[in-house]
Amino acid sequence: MIVSRPSILVVDDEPRSVEALERILEDEFDVFTATSVAEARRILEREWIQVVLCDQRMPEITGVAFLAEVRSRWPEVVRMIISGYADAGDIIDAINEGGIFQYISKPWEPDDLILKLRNAVQVFRLQRENEQLAIELKLKPETLARRAEERRRALQSRFAGDAFGIVRRPGGCMDAVCDLIRTVAPFDVNVLISGESGTGKELCARALHYNSLRRDRPFVTENCGAIPDELLESELFGHKRGAFTGAVEDRVGLLERADGGTIFLDEIGEISPAFQVKLLRVLQEGEIRPLGSNRRRRVNVRVIAATNRDLREEVRAGRFRQDLYYRLATFVIHMPALRDRREDIPLLARHLLDEAMTQLGKRVDGFTEEALACLQAYHWPGNVRELQNEIKRMLVLAKGRRLGAELISAHVLRAVPEAEPEELASLAAMEGTLKERIERLEAMILKETLIRHRWNKTRAAQELGLSRVGLRSKLERYGLEKVERLTPGAGARKVGGR
Repeated sequence: MIVSRPSILVVDDEPRSVEALERILEDEFDVFTATSVAEARRILEREWIQVVLCDQRMPEITGVAFLAEVRSRWPEVVRMIISGYADAGDIIDAINEGGIFQYISKPWEPDDLILKLRNAVQVFRLQRENEQLAIELKLKPETLARRAEERRRALQSRFAGDAFGIVRRPGGCMDAVCDLIRTVAPFDVNVLISGESGTGKELCARALHYNSLRRDRPFVTENCGAIPDELLESELFGHKRGAFTGAVEDRVGLLERADGGTIFLDEIGEISPAFQVKLLRVLQEGEIRPLGSNRRRRVNVRVIAATNRDLREEVRAGRFRQDLYYRLATFVIHMPALRDRREDIPLLARHLLDEAMTQLGKRVDGFTEEALACLQAYHWPGNVRELQNEIKRMLVLAKGRRLGAELISAHVLRAVPEAEPEELASLAAMEGTLKERIERLEAMILKETLIRHRWNKTRAAQELGLSRVGLRSKLERYGLEKVERLTPGAGARKVGGR
């Protein structure tokens, strides 16, 4: 079980007092500091704080008054106050009213202070457990069972298709990927996910996290190829106020936010050699140092990285550090391109259509068989992301209850000659006369045009500059009366005379 360190917020307008408390507490607690009430409010709004330790005498507001505000806005936070004997009477009255957990008098002893903070953290945890228990005791057994089933279904809907969220047909190439995820997920090792853009690498990373021992801790993501090194360092490691121009307040980095959980670093092959060194140090030592800070912080994070590059080739070319590669690639999981798993396209299309209908607020009954056949014939260079965009486009254009092939983009309908780069070469190399080869291309053009015009022969003939009689003659010659699909290397297959 992975448990993050308790989080303490120290509020005192005296910087030296704050620094002294931070030095004493940082070995055992995650310490956040504020020298003003305004700064303390910002920290409470963005961080998960368990205990607030506040000084009584501050210029804007007394510690008792501020803790009363904390009680109102963040009731789960345990509140403690520290002050001299002169204020003891007022503070004891506040304690008696139930607003403050404990009063610590100055001068304080470090060991005594740490012990009291440990007790406060335990109170925080017991409060949360009691709240959960109280809720469950109010529920009848059948209600509890229903809630459990709802949580199970919610988890499945988050990762539709199976426990790993990868929509696939059993017996396909994705079975091996899911088997590897199932094997690797429970073990606390770094994983490198390779594959073209749009193949579902982040989905794979989420499956690894939510099937691991870290599933109840944070899962955070960062696209390393989207921002320059300076900003990436701030995003991952965090920074102190004033560390650079525009750093107007402290920022907690993503690695620290992911403490106890998982961080997903997408496009890891895009980072510069200089930043590779910094990331390697984090993986080796388990420590980060925010920009502008002299203090290192330990983090317990599982790193899952992804790339659409061949990192082995990058290592051989000297563009990626070999030692970093081996740190990241304890296991490598390759996500195959969509064209290599065509058997999954009908299932994927239906799943993506369900998502699109929910997002766009428009309902249809599904796809025609002809539309699914055309989607399955295309090579999808943009993979699942391109398929998702195409289905959204079809849904927006749809007038009827089913999505037909006529709604598909023209370049997708021309899938047969585009399916693979070598297909055009094979046309030139195929046996037969020039007339026979041209006729095959003509059949493909006829099919694509008819589908776009919903098999309206008049409109298709007008576009192609043919008479209806001439078009009908060509359709009869090529057997193109409402074809199901036209596969590479074969003629059209007639499935009906409608």
